[in-house]
Amino acid sequence: MENNRDNDKVEIYSQRVKAGKRTYFFDIKSTRSNDFYLTITESKKKIKEDGHYFEKHKIFLYKEDLGKFSQALLETIEHLKTELMPDYDFTQESDLRNSDNDELKWD
Repeated sequence: MENNRDNDKVEIYSQRVKAGKRTYFFDIKSTRSNDFYLTITESKKKIKEDGHYFEKHKIFLYKEDLGKFSQALLETIEHLKTELMPDYDFTQESDLRNSDNDELKWD
């Protein structure tokens, strides 16, 4: 069960990406001292006998780590695109926008 230790934090910006049974959230929040950080949350719908629940995994990225994290992410994506999957058309996902709310939907 996830605790709610960051309920008093102010959300500044949020982006949601639906991907089948998963949803990813990219949220910028502010602390009481007006410092900013990024949270990346994966929420996965799980089924149980009496209904469903959402399993969540969260990463907190603070300003001092953001540069290193974003550089490593970009390099990893570039390696995936050029070395491991050069024939895959990565632009196809941009055509999967939900016309009702302009969100990405990867089902």
